[in-house]
Amino acid sequence: MTETTSSIPHTIGIIMDGNRRWAKEQGLPTIEGHRKGAETLQACTRWAYEMGVKTLIVYAFSTENWQRSEEEVTGIMDLVAFFSEYIADTAIKEGVRIQFIGKRDMLPEKTLQKIETLEQVTAIGMTITLVVALSYGGRLEIVEAARSLSESDRAELTEESFARKLWTAGISDPDFIIRTGGQKRLSNFLLWQSAYSELFFTPTYWPAFTRDEFARMVTEYGERVQNGGK
Repeated sequence: MTETTSSIPHTIGIIMDGNRRWAKEQGLPTIEGHRKGAETLQACTRWAYEMGVKTLIVYAFSTENWQRSEEEVTGIMDLVAFFSEYIADTAIKEGVRIQFIGKRDMLPEKTLQKIETLEQVTAIGMTITLVVALSYGGRLEIVEAARSLSESDRAELTEESFARKLWTAGISDPDFIIRTGGQKRLSNFLLWQSAYSELFFTPTYWPAFTRDEFARMVTEYGERVQNGGK
């Protein structure tokens, strides 16, 4: 559990939902919704840094999303590879550290190479950490952590020692989680880590998410914390 000592959250999780519906309403191909969503993520990372947030954890592609059409999946993986190369210089300049969590052995080789390179070149970033959950599932993460336990691990198992086996090891649990797009569920996102997270839901599609709406949520979070959850 994250200890909150300020009304500004240390870590925010975001379920970036609504790309496809936004594209449909705009009369655009599905991939354009994902492209616009990637641009919104870049902007949101800057907003978070400007407000004093230290870590963003965003849900980019779930293990269930592999069941989508081959055309859409291929388009998303190509987009991830492209943006991983495209944003590298900006991330380095702005001091953004970028990490990826998820089932990497399911990713295409090209995409895997690009994200690993991005992680390497941004490893010393200190302004904010952007954690991208890619090919990620909360239940699978817990199962993989359990599988990795040795006999000695089991003998001394605690919540803290188990958390060190998760893909998010070393990353703070989210103080609050935002879901855009109108749905009100976690959809297998950070199931272990969200045990004490405040939850925010908005009907706004992710590509249309704005700085003002993000700021209102950060402000409301501070009010919830000050009220002790009452």
